[in-house]
Amino acid sequence: MAASRAKRKALLTPDGRYIVVDGRLWRATNPAIPADERESLVRELMSARRAVKAAADDPEAMRIARQRVDSAKVRLGERGPVWWEDGQPDLNRRKVENTPYADWRREQTAG
Repeated sequence: MAASRAKRKALLTPDGRYIVVDGRLWRATNPAIPADERESLVRELMSARRAVKAAADDPEAMRIARQRVDSAKVRLGERGPVWWEDGQPDLNRRKVENTPYADWRREQTAG
């Protein structure tokens, strides 16, 4: 399943705040992060995710690897305080159908 998910291009909401994966909103990377910094953070995130996988039988290594994942995601803007400044709430992890993006999503899947 993960392989088929990786082949699909994530759908970005019109305001650029979320990607849609399997009908859920996931906070997108802050577009204000400079490209070189974003690339570095993504490399760190991927390395940390590999460390999580490698730490399956080591609770302390798992804790450290998960902290690395969380830190990279916070620095990317995907977790922690929202990166937009208009006061709109964070809808991260919500089903698209239960958010203001529901009509937009239906338009994307129609046809």
